[in-house]
Amino acid sequence: MKLPAANKFASNSLLATQTAPWRAKFLMVLVGLAFVGLLGRAAWIQVINSDFYLAQGANRYERRIDLPPSRGLILDRHGELLASNVPAYSIWAIPKDMDATKKQRQQLAQLLGISAQELKKRLADNPNFVWLRRQADDQVAQAVAALALKGINRVKVTRRLYPEGEAAAHLVGFTNNENRGLEGIELAYDSALTGRSGQQHVIKDRLGRVVENIGETVFATDGKTIRLSIDAKVQANAYQSIREAVSEHNAKAGSVVVLDAQTGEVLALANVPSYAPSHRKNLSGAQLRNRALTDVFEPGSTMKPFVVAKAMQSGLIHSETIIPTQPGRILIDGSVITDSHPHGDLSVSEVIQKSSNVGTVKIAMMMPPKALWDVYTALGFGHKPQVGFPGAVTGRLRPYKSWRRIEHATMSYGYGMSASLLQIAQAYTVFAHDGQIMPVRLIKLEDSDQPSDANAYRYDQSVSGFSSPSPVNSDNTQLSGQRIFSPQVASQMRKMLAMACSDGGTAPLAQTIGYSVGGKTGTAHKQEGKGYASDKYRSWFVGIAPINKPRIIVAVMVDEPRKGQYFGGLVAAPVFSKLVQYTLNRLGVIPDLHVKPSMANVSTVVESF
Repeated sequence: MKLPAANKFASNSLLATQTAPWRAKFLMVLVGLAFVGLLGRAAWIQVINSDFYLAQGANRYERRIDLPPSRGLILDRHGELLASNVPAYSIWAIPKDMDATKKQRQQLAQLLGISAQELKKRLADNPNFVWLRRQADDQVAQAVAALALKGINRVKVTRRLYPEGEAAAHLVGFTNNENRGLEGIELAYDSALTGRSGQQHVIKDRLGRVVENIGETVFATDGKTIRLSIDAKVQANAYQSIREAVSEHNAKAGSVVVLDAQTGEVLALANVPSYAPSHRKNLSGAQLRNRALTDVFEPGSTMKPFVVAKAMQSGLIHSETIIPTQPGRILIDGSVITDSHPHGDLSVSEVIQKSSNVGTVKIAMMMPPKALWDVYTALGFGHKPQVGFPGAVTGRLRPYKSWRRIEHATMSYGYGMSASLLQIAQAYTVFAHDGQIMPVRLIKLEDSDQPSDANAYRYDQSVSGFSSPSPVNSDNTQLSGQRIFSPQVASQMRKMLAMACSDGGTAPLAQTIGYSVGGKTGTAHKQEGKGYASDKYRSWFVGIAPINKPRIIVAVMVDEPRKGQYFGGLVAAPVFSKLVQYTLNRLGVIPDLHVKPSMANVSTVVESF
């Protein structure tokens, strides 16, 4: 029987060759080494460096998602919205994935509110990611989505809404595209308004969809609500009034501050020019400046009542003391100080009523320079207002030891020093609050929802030299400031300020129907270089109402009125009158006058510089 053909291989000479023993051993060693290597690699991955590989694996499917907080609201004292959040979308692109026609790109640019060239430039910046528009409203986002362009995406966000617009812009401020505060209260209280982000641990599939929540979710802490001291209605009226005055007198700018005389709370603070916080393209520095806090100027005649009050407090004069002012000028160290026209002998009350420079200088010269410097310093001049607001300036008040005699004189009527409108308004609280200077507050008092840094204000008594204690609120903030004048002196000064608003004073146009008022005008040449411009002025008025039971203080400044009139009694006092009328009605203050006051003819208003 023949064997199958396959069995012929058994007689093959190659199979009959004996293999060398070392080859088998070598092969076994290689196999063993490979096995050891695999064991070592497994030990490295599974035991020694397991955390790294576990983390790498988790990175492929686990994600930690940030949970953004909602930014806190900003409200007025009555709960009216000044800043809130509304839904929006931020639109972004992956330029390398885009496949759009020229017409589609033009449509996209039009919806985004930019030119086709600008769109092209943005897409060329980064092939992987570029923002096309931040915080777009829903209508824009929906229209962009309707184009169905590859590589164009959107993410849901929020943006800030400012219902009061231009009226409260300088006070409330605004945020950037990341909802971080850049100006105003938005900046001053950014940390409190921002809140704290949360986090969620999830598993996502390869398409980025969340399929499971794992671990504990840390929820976001929303920002705190800030309740301001301002009244939105008073704020709007203040802005409208100062805007009309600036327009009427063709002025460069204007500002107004309204304070609660009893608490020091700011009821309104407005500036012109202003801006819309939600639409900030092409803004100028002039629009952004909060002039009531950032601009300083020589306060002029508004300082005269403090000089007279200090002399009365020192027992040097009383309201009926006669001060000779003839012939209407006085020579000091070769410089002539004049009144607008000669007045003859004036009582101290009439010095304020007529705003006599000569009379004020003679009263100031009865006291050493330090006495004047002490009272100015105690009133806050030369010190930064502790109002909790960015940009508030110090002003300038040089040490009294460096004053020359002529400077001692000019300081008495506000030349040679500088202050902001807010500082002047605050200083007048000393007359409205029976001789005590009041802390200025932008945050509503006794609001338990306020952040802890909300505006506690204390004077440095070691600087002012006055040390009477002040009552404090439950949150340890002062309800009243230092006593600078006695209640009797403050009461007499209010009567003099009322005379300045009478028909024989410098500001009869400050009178208000139904309410008694008192105040002081100011008019000063603007500084230019090392001197003064002959035809550029600042006009202002600061006053109190009602005069016997003060409720509000209003300070008005108009910068460079250019229609012939520039005296504070003609330009700023009428704005004061409007604001007093509206604000006291708004606060429910009962009128203290039963007859309509007579309004003097404009041509009779005269003022000293």
